[in-house]
Amino acid sequence: MAKKSTAALGTIPDPVLRSIGFLAFFDRFATPPMLVALATFTDLSLAQAVQLVAVYALFYAFGQPLWGLLSDRFGRLTVLRTALLGAVLGAVASTLFMTYLPLLVVRAFTGFMFGALYPTLLTLLGDTRTGIDRARGLSDLQIYSSLGATLATLGAGAVATFVDWRLVFGLPALGASTILFALAKVAAPPVVRGRFQLRRAFTGATVGLYVIALVEGMVLLGALTYIVPALQHAGVGIGVAGLLATGYAVGVILGARAMKMLVHRFSRTQLICAGGTVLTLACGISMLWPVPTVVTVTATLIGVANAVMHSSMQGWATDVAPQARATTVSLFAASLFLGGSLGIFATASLAETGNYAAIFGYGLLLSAVLTATATIGHAIWKRRHGEPATHD
Repeated sequence: MAKKSTAALGTIPDPVLRSIGFLAFFDRFATPPMLVALATFTDLSLAQAVQLVAVYALFYAFGQPLWGLLSDRFGRLTVLRTALLGAVLGAVASTLFMTYLPLLVVRAFTGFMFGALYPTLLTLLGDTRTGIDRARGLSDLQIYSSLGATLATLGAGAVATFVDWRLVFGLPALGASTILFALAKVAAPPVVRGRFQLRRAFTGATVGLYVIALVEGMVLLGALTYIVPALQHAGVGIGVAGLLATGYAVGVILGARAMKMLVHRFSRTQLICAGGTVLTLACGISMLWPVPTVVTVTATLIGVANAVMHSSMQGWATDVAPQARATTVSLFAASLFLGGSLGIFATASLAETGNYAAIFGYGLLLSAVLTATATIGHAIWKRRHGEPATHD
């Protein structure tokens, strides 16, 4: 009976996994829109509120390799339950303090716990699905995670300002508790537990993939960070700029839906090339015409590139080292976030002077390098591993 009530992902129902993706991105994107509210209604200054976002992102990114090692050693479901329980505790604790140091500590802890969720979902997809079925699962996760990010971006600031900032932190606690209840009777997926697999996660192929992910993060996350500031610099008000920036989520959703058809016709290598070409175009048009309409189109195209290229890259990450899948996927994700941070740091001085055309120009250059490197790299890897010509 239990098998009939579960979906394709082992013994964990698809709606539960999609909910986890939604929750992980909701919490990750909820704090930036409420920075002013935190500075107004707590004892924090605006700079201290910004530091809450920074420490959350830091622990979110750099905790992932550790979670990957633990997942390969103790199993996916164990890690998922532990992280969800920690997310509940961290989210609840976030509602209890109004001063800087306690909030800094609990937001770091919360970021560390939420950082385990999405890579574990990718690992479960790698464990339990193959080929087109896996690509569809990745597309579904992107749709629901984008919905979580969009809802947080649009609603968190208003809720914090007009209702209570604690509610924004409390809602993820409620969501994580509900998911934990749904997982209470779920048996562990059929994953072989063994020793820590750090050595297997560092081969020539995996290190090459981590480097590609680093460059991808510099462009994909770096360019996305500057959409709202570029719109404001072009004369758009902050409220309208935030609304226009949700074109990214629209692009992800449209691209993810298109991927369900594209995976039947094109190989993963071809999809990586196509998505990278879209990303290059996205940066190129805003380099030439950094006006509100074009920057909005850029946001949408970045979302499409995310759905097409990045989901294909995620699929590659789940295949490149199957015996250390969780560790590899986590290191892939950490490389992506590290690249995003490096890209933002490297272009901060340009943003300060309002030179967004130059920022998108660097994005154009890096996108072209990324597209060529990722396409050729995946083609070589696929040929060496005897992958079929159709979507792998």
